[in-house]
Amino acid sequence: MRIALAQINVTVGDFVGNLAAIVAAARDAYQLGARLVVMPELVLSGYPPEDLLLRPSFYAASATALTQLAAELSVFKGLHVVVGHPHRIDAHANRPLKSNVPPSDTFNAASVLLDGHVLGTYLKQVLPNTEVFDERRYFATDPKPYVFELDGVHCAILICEDIWYPTAVQEAKAAGAQLLLVPNGSPYHLGKENLRTDIVGARIRESGLPIVYVNNIGAQDELVFDGGSFVCNAQGECVARMPQFEAGIALVEFDGATPQPSKIAPELSLEAQVYAALVVGVRDYVEKNHFPGVLIGLSGGVDSALVLAVACDALGPERVRAVMMPSCYTAEISIADARQMASRLNVRYDEIEITSVFDTFRLSLAKVFDGLAEDTTEENIQARIRGTLLMALSNKSGSIVLTTGNKSEMAVGYCTLYGDMAGGFAVIKDIAKTLVYRLCRYRNTSDAFVLKRIIPERILTRAPSAELRANQTDQDSLPPYEVLDAIMQQYMEEGRSGADIVAAGFKPEDVARITRLIKLSEYKRRQAPIGLRITSRAFGRDWRYPITSRFNEVL
Repeated sequence: MRIALAQINVTVGDFVGNLAAIVAAARDAYQLGARLVVMPELVLSGYPPEDLLLRPSFYAASATALTQLAAELSVFKGLHVVVGHPHRIDAHANRPLKSNVPPSDTFNAASVLLDGHVLGTYLKQVLPNTEVFDERRYFATDPKPYVFELDGVHCAILICEDIWYPTAVQEAKAAGAQLLLVPNGSPYHLGKENLRTDIVGARIRESGLPIVYVNNIGAQDELVFDGGSFVCNAQGECVARMPQFEAGIALVEFDGATPQPSKIAPELSLEAQVYAALVVGVRDYVEKNHFPGVLIGLSGGVDSALVLAVACDALGPERVRAVMMPSCYTAEISIADARQMASRLNVRYDEIEITSVFDTFRLSLAKVFDGLAEDTTEENIQARIRGTLLMALSNKSGSIVLTTGNKSEMAVGYCTLYGDMAGGFAVIKDIAKTLVYRLCRYRNTSDAFVLKRIIPERILTRAPSAELRANQTDQDSLPPYEVLDAIMQQYMEEGRSGADIVAAGFKPEDVARITRLIKLSEYKRRQAPIGLRITSRAFGRDWRYPITSRFNEVL
């Protein structure tokens, strides 16, 4: 028996396009001799649909698409296709669905399609409601296993979170399952691939059942899905693994319920994973939202250099426009480095000098600012001039502005509202500054790229600076990034207390300052554009701190 793992990229709400992608994948698998194809979680609707799942018409559209899909797949005689989809008991009911009413008849489902019919449907039992997930808002559960027979093998379906806990696996085994098929919509974060294999290994040790794990690929708003689908035998050994961040189909031979050794994709380094996630995230956000291209404010610094590199790798240089907006504080080497990088990547490059605009603002404000010393107000005016110019170009061209702020800056508020925060998509908002440098060096040296050394070395070696006043560096206002990033990771991502971080060896004054700035900057982050989630906890949908709060943690 041959089972195909279909790691395909679909779009939320595009039932027509998703149906076509499923049929194409099934056709390829059928031509390769597969008897069974396993698709990702909610592949028919795209994942996650969020509050579209509160629209009755969404379930009606899903039911119509599922019927049409079964009919179109009927030409592949004898091919079993496992398809994830939203399911409502009465798909065409008009009763409103409300977030304040516990769901009772809507489910996260996976159906087996065979010869034009729905052979059977499994309803997800364990609904995640942590981190970026809130499935209990939309779905009910039905704790019943579903097992079907194929070529003498009893196959059970579980969906994503079901495999993270023992109960659903034990119930499937009790119902006679010999092989577990697991469609997933498991978003990427650092270390996630090891976490998945650890969880699957634990379930195999408990049950003695082999597992086929098929994950989603592509990006949906903030979330990036990395694929990395795999098959493990009853001993917990990985016998097949698909590449991360690449769509495709893998065919695995089975002797009964026992998977035979197949191709195992090489593991990616941390830098390779993160860079690929950024590329996929930018490409899908721009493509799926039909933007003609992107605009980037290029500063001659490391953050905008990384964003420019990612954008070119994601979209091609012909869809990327870089704009340098020097002021009287911009160093000549910054201009030279920006020009050099734009030339190496062959992107459209413009320079718009802002000193005269800045002087006009100063003149307009001179009377009301009389007697007041210059401070961050004048620095922020420059950033806002640049933001206004980029948004003007965006309005004229239709291209989206990619912001260039990193996680370290977003954490402590080292950014300007309506200035460098102005834009439509924050590519590196979950990338700490120290990781920014690692990614740039990776991009410059990796054999994965034909064109290397695209980021001028001076950008990577000079002290980072916002260049909003004379002789400015980031460390005038911030602790060293190695310190800032480590404290941020422990406090924000790992949830450690300030006292624990001090006990780990950090200066109390640094911990107090950084944690205070993280809290004070919440009002800024709430107004920032969405951006890609790379770590286990990003500022965004899995960070929900109040803006108005008087709570202070004692160190």
